[in-house]
Amino acid sequence: MIVEVVGGADERPEVRVVETDDLTSLHLALGQVTDEEADEALRAAGLGRVEGDTGHLDTAALRAAAEPAESPADWGERWDAMVEHARGKGWVTDDGASLQVHLESAAGA
Repeated sequence: MIVEVVGGADERPEVRVVETDDLTSLHLALGQVTDEEADEALRAAGLGRVEGDTGHLDTAALRAAAEPAESPADWGERWDAMVEHARGKGWVTDDGASLQVHLESAAGA
């Protein structure tokens, strides 16, 4: 799964959650936006924030944005497995409210 922050209409960044059926990885992809613009867009979307070179995504909000309306029967189980894998790596807050994710920047590509 990828959370993208890309340039949107009127030069205002927009947030999109894509590849929602691929629950084997999760990262935050920044298009031609600054970290500050990405942080602002994520906060405005209610999906999280950027701190330094790390993204922090709200677990419940991300699930709500990512879960397909007609999801495969095992989607919820695969979501839970992804979160548990992240927890095992230390990438989930103690209360489970936030997932720490890797940033990929198009500007650095």
